Amino acid sequence: MARIRALEGWRAEKAGEERRVLTISAGAGGVVGGVVAVIVRVLGGGEPRETG
Repeated sequence: MARIRALEGWRAEKAGEERRVLTISAGAGGVVGGVVAVIVRVLGGGEPRETG
């Protein structure tokens, strides 16, 4: 019985770890997206009215 409970705890811990990794990946993706947007804006000539 204790072994089953330990296994369930391990599975829950593993699922929590995966969720945390996904959250970190999503956060990093958001940061990279923001950096890319800034670079595109700078390379595109800065202000939107200039490109139009």
